[in-house]
Amino acid sequence: MNADEQLIKAVRTGLAELGDPAKAPTMQAYMKSAMPFRGVPKPPRSVMLNRVFTDHVLPDRVTFSATVRALWRDAEFREERYSAVDLSGHRAYRQWQDPDLLELYEEMIVTGAWWDYADEIAIHRIGPILRAFPAVVTPIMLAWSADADLWRRRSAIVCQIGSREATDTDLLTRAVEPAIAEPEFFLRKGIGWALRKYAKTAPDWVRSFVDEHPDLSGLSRREALKHLG
Repeated sequence: MNADEQLIKAVRTGLAELGDPAKAPTMQAYMKSAMPFRGVPKPPRSVMLNRVFTDHVLPDRVTFSATVRALWRDAEFREERYSAVDLSGHRAYRQWQDPDLLELYEEMIVTGAWWDYADEIAIHRIGPILRAFPAVVTPIMLAWSADADLWRRRSAIVCQIGSREATDTDLLTRAVEPAIAEPEFFLRKGIGWALRKYAKTAPDWVRSFVDEHPDLSGLSRREALKHLG
């Protein structure tokens, strides 16, 4: 499987040109990142990437997957990994968003192992695939919810954020319940966030869920009920 090396080179060149070494240490410290930053804020990065992705259209899904994977695996700066995430969701490749991409997204979630990667992929990549292919993806998310890996578990909890009326409440319940007793901040925060977002669609359901789960952490409970009075 051959990645598009011209696209990758254009991305790296564009990030190098936009980089601000004065901003990079602050960005790295904020994200608690072992990987260094170039110092490129999101707005100019997005403009540059849109131009590069328009100029370098990938011909098929094999090249698409290989290019995303190469950008991700070979990254030396965190913005290169952000670029891989952005490429994975580019509108030109929407027709390839199906369960065959879950292996790639799982790799990015597990090896990225931080919220900025995992949440974007879980909500904006896996979420739409789940809604389009529930019979295939639901069992995978249930398996993730019981996995030893923190970021698989968080992804299973938050992947339905934005689903609104299409939210599978059985899946949401079964993803949340194994994590309720966990002390891990990112699980507790993820539970509260998922419930708070769904409360905009189904406030009574969320109130009932909170009432029926008295072992929810204070953080999860506060987040879930934040806008419900």
